[in-house]
Amino acid sequence: MNELTKAEEQVMQFVWKLDKAFLKDIVEQFPEPKPAYTTISTVVRVLVRKEFLNFETFGKIRQYSATISKERYFSQHMKHVIGNFFNGSTTKFASFFAESDTLNLTEMEEMKALLEEKIEHLKSNNE
Repeated sequence: MNELTKAEEQVMQFVWKLDKAFLKDIVEQFPEPKPAYTTISTVVRVLVRKEFLNFETFGKIRQYSATISKERYFSQHMKHVIGNFFNGSTTKFASFFAESDTLNLTEMEEMKALLEEKIEHLKSNNE
């Protein structure tokens, strides 16, 4: 899977939010000061070439939509991160957060509750 650059990811976030968008719609999503229209157009063309976006033509304008969902991209991206930085070990990945100071107690408790819920769901499906 191709990786998105920061600029490409920003455009994709807007397209995912809008579902379908003309270039002007994407440009309008950017905060001030907005990048040049031609800069955004170039990023969109690259995303089409990388097959993250496809388009439907209406006369002289194109309406863009994502070829991959935000969830699917994130899942594939996280697999890549876990593979590259944690030797493919999700346990090492979880341990990284558990041992770092990046999560507060509430966030850790929320993660614990999510994991416990998933464990119970898996157990009930295996019975």
